[in-house]
Amino acid sequence: MSSGGLELPPGDSGHEGGPADAPGGAAGSVPGGSAGVSGGVGGLPGGAPGGAPGGAGGAPAGTVSLAASPAAGSVRAGAELDWGADAWSEVRTRAQRAGRAYIWLNLIEQRLRSVVGAVLRPIYEPVHGEDDWVVAAAGPAGQEWVQRAVAVREVSRRKGYLLDPADDNVLSFLTLPQLRELMVQHWPCFEPYFDDRREIELALDELEVTRNVVSRNRALSRAVLEQAERASARLLEVLGGGSGSPSADRLPIDAVEDLVGDRYADVVSVHPDRVRLQRQLPAEDLFGGARRLDAIGIGLNLLVQNFSGRRLVRLTEAGCRVRLLFLNPASSAVKRRERELGLRKGELSRSVEMNILHVRRVRAGLRDPSRFEIHVFDETPRFTAYLVEGETSGVAVVQSYLRRARGMEAPVLVLRGGGTRSPARDAGHGENGLFPTYREEFESIWQDSRPVS
Repeated sequence: MSSGGLELPPGDSGHEGGPADAPGGAAGSVPGGSAGVSGGVGGLPGGAPGGAPGGAGGAPAGTVSLAASPAAGSVRAGAELDWGADAWSEVRTRAQRAGRAYIWLNLIEQRLRSVVGAVLRPIYEPVHGEDDWVVAAAGPAGQEWVQRAVAVREVSRRKGYLLDPADDNVLSFLTLPQLRELMVQHWPCFEPYFDDRREIELALDELEVTRNVVSRNRALSRAVLEQAERASARLLEVLGGGSGSPSADRLPIDAVEDLVGDRYADVVSVHPDRVRLQRQLPAEDLFGGARRLDAIGIGLNLLVQNFSGRRLVRLTEAGCRVRLLFLNPASSAVKRRERELGLRKGELSRSVEMNILHVRRVRAGLRDPSRFEIHVFDETPRFTAYLVEGETSGVAVVQSYLRRARGMEAPVLVLRGGGTRSPARDAGHGENGLFPTYREEFESIWQDSRPVS
């Protein structure tokens, strides 16, 4: 029964034009109506029975058939709600990229809020008070958005959303574009602290694209994410929140790593082989600017074959101390390794000898050869490691030797370690990482090794 007491007409039997062609069809029915409910509703305004006597599938008169077709019973009703493997993969990728971008945006907003407060608060607060100085700084041009921020703060107060008393101020409720607007309006106040206003505005323009995508939960492309990370790092440097250390530029700290790095000790990245490592961390970026370089392995191909002798000379003359530890090419361990890899007899030992001769020539061209030491060891090689340290930061590339895989094919760990003058290292804070473990192992083998004349 309808709400007006009228009986709903029976549904169509699945044939197009059924209600209009049937005897006694209602004038208000839709010619060529599609399926049962649509045909029935078409006769509803006239209040007369529309459609053929008897419902679809033998349903009695006066009932409404929900079947779209005679075969509807074999079709699953409703939309497909399940996510397949491809959908889940896409969702994870979106979430990971959005999460990384959000962390950068969070850092920038906190930093800019701090800068705006440090510069404008002493100017406006003595006159307008603690609560109203932001409103006064916004002026008539920012009246609308600053009043909205005040209203949001009041709602947050009433509902108990403010967990930190430090956030109970209007400045904490301003968004990144609004903080930028305050900075632009009062640029003469900020000019003594920053050299280039245009650089700051360009970086914030690039971040605005990412902020809009993340705030609306849309897909963030890799190109936009990388652009946002570069702009954020540059902006933090300009605003005084960067590292300020040239050596840190070789392997800059990732925002996510900086926040959750303790979950992974000091492991920065993992690569399935050395080829993929060198795409992300070329030899020039790894070894260039080092103040201390210690390497241990069978032939040290990553250094010898990818970093020229002239660069090694310049690196050492610039003050870097180098210690290279090769597997003795005449040892029985080399012969066992040749058998493991299926190499011809003497093939690996000749390769190691060539690498040693190369670094000996490098050492011979130095004004102070004592800064470039070459040793060999006779033990079973268990890993290859390049321990590179700058003034304030360090990085290690470590590979384990697998029985059937050459060094180029073995998985690679990239570790972050302390620099030659790292306060954290001096205080012993790096004892839970892997970098000190491989450093200790290197020193132990170095003590038992023999120098190459």
